[in-house]
Amino acid sequence: MTPPHLSCAKAIWRRHRFTFGLAFVIACMPLHAQTSGLNATVGLSSQLVDRGIALTPVTPILQGAVSWASSTTGWALGLSASTETRDPGHAAEAQALGAYYWSLSDDWRLQAGASYYAYPGNNAASSFDRAETSVNWMYRDVMTFGLSAIYLTNGNDHQPRGAADVDFHWPLPWHLSFSAGAGVTQPLLIRGYGGYAYEYRASHLGSYYGYGHAGLIWDEAPWRVELERIATSPNIGRQANGVAAAPWVATISWSF
Repeated sequence: MTPPHLSCAKAIWRRHRFTFGLAFVIACMPLHAQTSGLNATVGLSSQLVDRGIALTPVTPILQGAVSWASSTTGWALGLSASTETRDPGHAAEAQALGAYYWSLSDDWRLQAGASYYAYPGNNAASSFDRAETSVNWMYRDVMTFGLSAIYLTNGNDHQPRGAADVDFHWPLPWHLSFSAGAGVTQPLLIRGYGGYAYEYRASHLGSYYGYGHAGLIWDEAPWRVELERIATSPNIGRQANGVAAAPWVATISWSF
């Protein structure tokens, strides 16, 4: 069986998979153990994606994350950043997170957290600057279900949006595992990254849209390789001029 701290780390990774950043690979140790952990990860992805929306073109994205978790207090903190390799001087995304964990039983964990996303060097995605609060239920190393409230920090539209995500993970032979997930969210303000700017407010995209992924993960510490098939509601690609993510996204990462 996967050690508890690795199970929780994978659950956090899956919860934030729709950003396809390294998010916060937080090693939340068993709450009864008197330990704490500092972890770091670097990686390369083919695109930066947030809940089915492409935040960058299809181009290599360099990513890094550092996190700390304490089993004695139940608290976890994390920072991550990503940038396009062709323009390393401008951050494509930056994220900060704080979370608190409870052990509900031998099989279930609960996490409540708050995070902030910023895109300081990514003009195309600046409309997505936001704060999020979330509650996540994690069942062993198999399933994660989360509810989020999203608060935009730019512009004049600060009405909260809601999102729900579920992820499933199943181990396979040869260090492989199958991963699948789906989510639904109320749209944010969307701005394209093409040769011209365009904006679509939530009313133009409907009250919500769906997204999902399915793929394979090869994981042998400290290396991890992921290949995911991405799906987004057709109205996103049709009405938002193609800001839906590429059909396939790949990520390779190294943790230390």
